[in-house]
Amino acid sequence: MARSSRSIALLPFAVGHALDTTTVATTMFGIAAQHAQRAASRAVSRAVISRGMATEKQIFNQIQSTKNIQKITSSMKMVSAAKLKGDESRRATSLTFNTWANALNGSPKMVEDATFEELPQKCLIVPITSDKGLCGGVNSFITRGAKSCISKLHAQGKTCDIAIIGDKGRGQLRRVHGDLIKMSVTEIQTPGNFTLAAAIASELVAAGAGNYDAVVIMYNAYQHAATYYQMYKTITPFSGEGEDEPLLAYEFEPDTKSEVLADLHEYLLTSQIYHSLMDGAAAEQSSRMQAMENASKNAGELIDSLTLKYNRARQARITTELIEIISGASALEG
Repeated sequence: MARSSRSIALLPFAVGHALDTTTVATTMFGIAAQHAQRAASRAVSRAVISRGMATEKQIFNQIQSTKNIQKITSSMKMVSAAKLKGDESRRATSLTFNTWANALNGSPKMVEDATFEELPQKCLIVPITSDKGLCGGVNSFITRGAKSCISKLHAQGKTCDIAIIGDKGRGQLRRVHGDLIKMSVTEIQTPGNFTLAAAIASELVAAGAGNYDAVVIMYNAYQHAATYYQMYKTITPFSGEGEDEPLLAYEFEPDTKSEVLADLHEYLLTSQIYHSLMDGAAAEQSSRMQAMENASKNAGELIDSLTLKYNRARQARITTELIEIISGASALEG
């Protein structure tokens, strides 16, 4: 009986301990449920913010990023303006290499609205572009002119190939006329010089430029800091017999005229490439300067717009906080 009495005495303690454990578990479960509910509400709030109006912090980050971009474009504009001075002086020096050549192959012509009917049956088109971008439509205008020339020559039953100078032109023409590209020259050193032009001319001659009826050079002709045009030059080889024999007014030593004419053709090609490179470099820098100026202006307008949006969001937050404070104070007073 003593043992049974002891068991009965311990029963209330066991029951109370079990009830306490159950209460603690229930309390902990309730706390965990509250935390989960709060986390879910915060996640929903973030999702709504990300899908809807940007927060002040996001707008502020956009403003700072746009300001950094504006600093970069302004710096690039100043760099291009400084480089343009040097390119203008080098272009002025190269004009003499183009003046004497006009008597042999004629003056350059405008690419715009050109029919190219004067070009012979087989041509090698040499578009001169740049290796770098961020310079407006300098490269696009040249490739557009080259595409127009190719289509018009094919419509006239003529054939042509392409030798591209510059990585940007190669990338744009390779997508539509990759089968016509016979040679490309990229990673050109800047600023260019006559030695570079001579190396390019030697590569063209080695690639068979003398086997074509004409070499057509397309380039950007610099006018001033705000204007440039697309021009093309036609360089024909010194070949022919009888009345068509070139340079009849000059006397040559026996058996040397063909060699002299071949050398003269390569030198003429070098001179014209040199002038085209210098002209194109000046046009590139002027176009880049304009492009960076427009980019800086657009960045400034975007900064103003984002600042206005930031101020509105900040004012809305402050107004909401004031309403909450006033409502809470009114509730306590009531």
